[in-house]
Amino acid sequence: MRFLRVLLLIMVACLLLPGKAIAFCGFYVATADAQLYNQASQVAIARDGNRTILTMANDYQGAPKDFALVVPVPVILQEEQVNVADSKIIARLDGFSAPRLVEYFDPNPCEPPVYFRSAPFLNSGVPEAAGIIANDASLGVTVEAEFTVGEYDIVILSAEESDGLETWLSQNDYKIPKGVSRLLKPYIRQEMKFFVAKVNLAEFANTGFKALRPLQIAYESPKFMLPIRLGTVNSQGEQDLILYLLSPKGQIELTNYRTVQVPSNVEIPEFVQEEFDDFYRTMFTTAYRRENKEAAFLEYAWDMSWCDPCADNPLTEEELKQAGVFWLIENTSRTNVFLTRLHLRYTGAKFAEDLRFQTTSNSQLFQGRYIIRHPFTGETNCREAEAYERTVRQRQEQEAQTLANLTGWDINEIRNKVNF
Repeated sequence: MRFLRVLLLIMVACLLLPGKAIAFCGFYVATADAQLYNQASQVAIARDGNRTILTMANDYQGAPKDFALVVPVPVILQEEQVNVADSKIIARLDGFSAPRLVEYFDPNPCEPPVYFRSAPFLNSGVPEAAGIIANDASLGVTVEAEFTVGEYDIVILSAEESDGLETWLSQNDYKIPKGVSRLLKPYIRQEMKFFVAKVNLAEFANTGFKALRPLQIAYESPKFMLPIRLGTVNSQGEQDLILYLLSPKGQIELTNYRTVQVPSNVEIPEFVQEEFDDFYRTMFTTAYRRENKEAAFLEYAWDMSWCDPCADNPLTEEELKQAGVFWLIENTSRTNVFLTRLHLRYTGAKFAEDLRFQTTSNSQLFQGRYIIRHPFTGETNCREAEAYERTVRQRQEQEAQTLANLTGWDINEIRNKVNF
């Protein structure tokens, strides 16, 4: 388990205001990011009008020569519509939007209380791919385009029937699972094209990178969807998918699956600070099962011009462009970008349809946020101290019960870890 990045960021934008309760201001101490999951793909989608820029970062592990990516797309893509993205952009989106742990410290009960409220955080010409077998009329496959981008050889295919497409891919040395034709068939019926990539080993060696970089594609289509069914064919079980959805106005929502907010804004015992990864992984699994494994979870929804508390600095204009945002109003005090983070855990049985989305003007803010309140442990010599200690014990019992409900952990084991 990775140690927490303790006290990575201290929120300093807190204004003294007597009579008001504490809002979000506090110490940010850790995040639950995509690295928690063994099998997790990350996809960033920037969408405005009919234009989509899709960045795909999968968790492929294996020899580069065995890599094969087949993605149904609504249009024939040309070379200028395909790009190799910087992996750091996905990491930045993840770090900015990940569920976070924050901590507060009780004041001395013998001194007058001080209250706070939070304030906003301001802030190529390339050679053609070689070795492609020509169109085979008997297989019903047409190569619409082929080119090399970065370390990837790309072909864009159309097909008349799925068995022929599967055969063509195998004949051209794409390492695809057998029996994939049944999943290709619905896309062929919809007259979709196929974006197919494999690694150009010579180009990969020249890049100097140890891992494959994300692929980014841009296209215009009224269809706003993400195909996920092909990914289930070579999965050994449940898969995690984290989506970073970027729009100019508000949340991007799923239209064909329920979306629920991940449990949030709860106070949990102090010891979770040392076990936050395990806590969040277990809590998410518990919530996923309670939703009958059929819902997507909203983990974050926020205007990217500010954050509270900030797990990381908001992305710069240049970083947003690299993430696919093409509608920026530059050099303004606020960024017209809204980020929605959805987390799905899926199998072919529970998510039998591809994901369909819609852009909305819903600008409601949300984040997965978990709170630790540290009791005051200094010397106390006033009448209020005894009442304070009773309050803390009651609070700790409530925190223990909350943790047990969120995770299914044994309540007595939790109590044994709570000390005051």
